[in-house]
Amino acid sequence: MNSNKKTARIVGVLFLVATAAFMIGDGVLQSVLNHPEFLSNLYPDRTKVIAGIFFELINSAAVVGIALLMFPILKQHNEAIALGYFGSRIIESALLIVSILSPLVLITLSEEYITAGAAGDSYFQTIGRAAIKGHYMAFEMAMLVLSLGSLIFCYLLYKSKLIPRFISVIGLIGYAALLASGCSAIFGYDIGMILYIPGAVFEIIFPIWLIVKGFNQTMKS
Repeated sequence: MNSNKKTARIVGVLFLVATAAFMIGDGVLQSVLNHPEFLSNLYPDRTKVIAGIFFELINSAAVVGIALLMFPILKQHNEAIALGYFGSRIIESALLIVSILSPLVLITLSEEYITAGAAGDSYFQTIGRAAIKGHYMAFEMAMLVLSLGSLIFCYLLYKSKLIPRFISVIGLIGYAALLASGCSAIFGYDIGMILYIPGAVFEIIFPIWLIVKGFNQTMKS
């Protein structure tokens, strides 16, 4: 197997790992953070929270791995876009790590809330809601960075024909939708997860293509 084919397969695996880890980690964390009585339940469910954080860390590590492996490949076609994509994925990873600090803080806050009982209820609730808001804000910022970086990434894939162009077009549509979703969330408009679907489709089709077929031979040596 040549080095390009091997790199393509590793990138494909990392994309799938990142997607799966994010879906599992986010699903686990949301099941706790979205509970109406989250302060009462978060400390008793701390094992679940830590598991969710662990999967989120796997996602963050996979994102960095993708950035490192894709940079030399993209650089052959457009160095500026390669640097932009590399930087966007590093920033995305950092923001995702920042977003999981809040659940860690909330574990301690929940323990103190349970110990205090009714005393200082509003105090704990205020801090808890602020921590959750910080978690979501950091996450949405990460999604904005991801969508912007991935738009230029898919544009370069389209121009270079490293993969079939229809896959690149799916990516362009998906990340444009993700950008719209992130902007809406930051300005206080929750339109749900529907705009995540096109991007999720790309992040399944693209890595499978890389694992099975690799990059097209139009790639410079």
